[in-house]
Amino acid sequence: MTDGGMNVTKFESKSHNKPDEVRSPNKTRVEVVRLPGFTLGRLNMEPGWKWSECVKPVVKTDSCQVSHVGYVVSGAITIRLDDGTQKTFEQGTSYTIPPGHDAWVEGNERIVCIEVTSAERHAKPA
Repeated sequence: MTDGGMNVTKFESKSHNKPDEVRSPNKTRVEVVRLPGFTLGRLNMEPGWKWSECVKPVVKTDSCQVSHVGYVVSGAITIRLDDGTQKTFEQGTSYTIPPGHDAWVEGNERIVCIEVTSAERHAKPA
């Protein structure tokens, strides 16, 4: 088993309640925390959020072109890849999502995710 070759060299913590950066397109809040060698994002999307309606106008791509690796803390989200493949991720689910997709919040509960690969790019203006 491998740990991916990433070595942690500092003992440090930061709170997402006091993030290094916040991005807030419509119905979206991305809280970015930067630690030595790693950037994590806490993503909060409100009911009615849809990537193609809320984030697309900011990033100006036809579909989301960011890779995602993360964990759903609460709520549910559906992802549809450009090829039509679709999955819903619910609370307690870890996930990987390749570039080329749309996404939307399911139901009337806000979704909260922690992401470990997309934080520097998610919802960042073009």
